[in-house]
Amino acid sequence: MNAPAPAPGCVLITSAARKVWLVEAFRRALAAEGGGEVLAADCDALAPALYRADRGLLLPRADAPGYEATLLDLCRRERVELLVPTRDAELPWFAERRTRFAEIGTRVLVSAPAAIERCRDKRAFADFCAAHGFATPPAVTLPAAADDFPLFAKPRIGQGSGGARRIESAAGLAGLDAEHWIVQRFDGGPEYTLDVCAGFDGTVLSVVPRRRLQVLAGESITGVTVMDPALVELGAAVVRALGLIGHATVQCFHDAAGSRLIEVNPRFGGGAALGFAAGADSPRWLLRLARGGSIEPQLGCQRDGLYLLRHSHDVFVAAEDVCR
Repeated sequence: MNAPAPAPGCVLITSAARKVWLVEAFRRALAAEGGGEVLAADCDALAPALYRADRGLLLPRADAPGYEATLLDLCRRERVELLVPTRDAELPWFAERRTRFAEIGTRVLVSAPAAIERCRDKRAFADFCAAHGFATPPAVTLPAAADDFPLFAKPRIGQGSGGARRIESAAGLAGLDAEHWIVQRFDGGPEYTLDVCAGFDGTVLSVVPRRRLQVLAGESITGVTVMDPALVELGAAVVRALGLIGHATVQCFHDAAGSRLIEVNPRFGGGAALGFAAGADSPRWLLRLARGGSIEPQLGCQRDGLYLLRHSHDVFVAAEDVCR
């Protein structure tokens, strides 16, 4: 008599916060790929995504004593197949420990430490682009010359758009130093995000360019897919050169003069749901790969001209149901 097949495992999304759209995408992926549960975890009991997952979990902060042991125990106990970090600051932590999670059967959706560091450090990323022939807005050496303005300054290591700003005169450079900041010529070209999905072996499976039409707190809230072959090739080339896996968001300016890279975030970005809807269902693909399946590359065949119109949605939770 054949033994019953083991029950499907779980997907764990950390720092789930307000990423209801990502929780729902992985719930759809699991339903389509044999079942399983989405566990959403956060250190804030009132994070909305906790209440749209199959189960919401309250975890300590990543810098709390015993966090690693707690998370490893959770993944072992719940048979977590795929762990999805979503916050920039936690990516290096997971990159350094991905082998430990693999030893208990949990694949972490994170790239190698060196690749993560190149993306986090804006100066290192600009140097990488120069070395590999990718254009960026020209860097300015401080102090700036009178004819350099306007400029754009951003922290070398930051999260989202925090601290980034346009600078109109020398007065705006006060307090900025080359060690902690990168300053570039302001580029007013149209801004695009390229949602790139790469398999665990680095094979690029899809690239969905989208024009960022409205941005709030660094995230696209209105956008449209633009399946420009030049942008598709750019996204694939950058991710291959960086050696990234999983989902990455490549940001660039693009117009008749060409493309200038801004940065790469090696994680799911806020507008990634538009790429899912356009036909690049990276949560489902990555889950299938984590379970030993295969996916053929689908470059350039996603839907063109599809708009994302993001809106807020209320979540109501009774006091007795708040995560503890």
